[in-house]
Amino acid sequence: MPTISVDQSLIQSLLASHGITNDINRMADELPLLGTDIDACNEQTLDIEIFPDRPDLLSGETLTRAMRPFLYGADSKPTLDVKQGSLTMEVDASLEKVRPIILGAVVRGVHTGTDEDEHEAFIKALMDHQEKLHFALGRGRKRASIGVHDLSVLSPPFKVKTVPSTESFTPLAMEEPMSIESILQHHPKGIDYAHLLEGMSEFPVIVDSTGAVLSFPPIINGNHTTVTSKTKDFFIDVTGWDRRACESSLMLIASQLEERGGTVESVEITGFDGTVEHLPNPTPIEHRVTQRLLDGLLGRSLSDEEIHSAITRMGGQFAGRLPAKDAPVRTPKNMADIVDGDHILTFAMPRWRFDILHPIDLVEEVAIGHGYEDLGTDVPRAPLTALPRKDNHIRRRIRDALQGLGMMQIQSLTLSNDTDQFEAMRWPAMGDVTRITNPITIEHTLLRQYLLPGLFRLLASNRHHDLPQAVYELGTVVRDHKNGERFAFLVAEQGGGFAAVRGRIQAILRDLGATEYTIEPLKGTMGPWLAGRCAKVVIDGIHVGCFGEMDPAIGDHYELRVPLSGAEFDLKELEKAIPDPV
Repeated sequence: MPTISVDQSLIQSLLASHGITNDINRMADELPLLGTDIDACNEQTLDIEIFPDRPDLLSGETLTRAMRPFLYGADSKPTLDVKQGSLTMEVDASLEKVRPIILGAVVRGVHTGTDEDEHEAFIKALMDHQEKLHFALGRGRKRASIGVHDLSVLSPPFKVKTVPSTESFTPLAMEEPMSIESILQHHPKGIDYAHLLEGMSEFPVIVDSTGAVLSFPPIINGNHTTVTSKTKDFFIDVTGWDRRACESSLMLIASQLEERGGTVESVEITGFDGTVEHLPNPTPIEHRVTQRLLDGLLGRSLSDEEIHSAITRMGGQFAGRLPAKDAPVRTPKNMADIVDGDHILTFAMPRWRFDILHPIDLVEEVAIGHGYEDLGTDVPRAPLTALPRKDNHIRRRIRDALQGLGMMQIQSLTLSNDTDQFEAMRWPAMGDVTRITNPITIEHTLLRQYLLPGLFRLLASNRHHDLPQAVYELGTVVRDHKNGERFAFLVAEQGGGFAAVRGRIQAILRDLGATEYTIEPLKGTMGPWLAGRCAKVVIDGIHVGCFGEMDPAIGDHYELRVPLSGAEFDLKELEKAIPDPV
């Protein structure tokens, strides 16, 4: 999950501006229900983990905006206060096939702090929010990319056009002009994102009335528009291919600046097809849910007052209910089927709530806002008679053996990432890697092929506890797009060496009924093992797993500076090698 570091004084001041006194204990108790969790706290800073389904909470300002109705009973405000501005931006027809979605907004009079340290902290928070949105909503800037500029150095009106690769301007953090071709080949950001413009002969740029380049989306801004400690007025551009992602990104950056005292102004944008619109659009999105769906999933019927209170806590508004026959739309898109006698519940939710895609999401909002304590009860209506797994006996015997050695079973996520699975552990990929097409966080980009990385992560999170610590996992891995079963254990203890882990392996094999096996030295440096202190187990010619001491370099990667030993075995190979005695 993405983590944001928020200055406690910022939250205190933003709440105080609305007459609210913050309670850190209440935050810690109730924020997980909103989609966050306090990971660490000291007198100055809060480290808050944001659940992947709430990208609208990725800055201290937008988080505080959501906290006010949820924790402190403030009125919800699913809109932005947008004044009509005078700036215009014209999009050339050539953008249709290059980067068709172009949005913009202006925010004036932003309070960025009272001293240089506060100015720098604000700029860092703004850039951090921008990059987190690039990943969470923009999918690595492909669907949406954001540019934030110092408006005072710009000369409106703006124009978005395409130019050849020979076009030159001075990019951010550079002192000399560079051609677009050179930026894509040599600038750090150009190297990182050049693949987004691969195969194009013309490239998008945003220019002002003097012809100066504000931005080369989705790669880099112009150097002269850099936000500094003196910047009070901001111009925001968002470009991409996904309208909802672009609109949410625009409104969230504008909302962050509005929370800092800024005034949001609209920009008149003429699209590549000649349509004219004023953005950002401040009106909330209307959602409809059938009462039958809401009551059926929650297990009880809520009154209008309860629904109003619940959705207000979540930052939305309840517009009331109508009999289905009187509803404006008889069969709303993405709504469960309407039956006679049903009612339609109408909600207004902020346009920046990118996570609300379906009526079921509104049901969840009502459930969270109301609280789960007094919802209804139900019983299963389907037969639940189960059949035992074919590998049930060996799984039970493995668990008994490992728990008999004093180990605690854990269950970690099947989702992982390249760093944990391969780079840090020095393991190669086994066949094709099953990757997530649209990952929400950089920590969860693929389905795991090994279990030990998850155990390292767990011990790293518990390194402040006393030793010894011994954990194991019996779980699923995915190799070459096929499920497999493995088990692994990891022990952190003073004085634990190869003899200790070998003794554990021998005890496990004895409990599993393996009488004939060999333990052979592992050669090379593949895997997390310490060279010369590791081995593999072979039963009847079948390599079933490896064990040994862990290389201290692997422990250092996870900030584990204690002796570690462990093992990882393939359950399918064990089944082949050891007959089931049951």
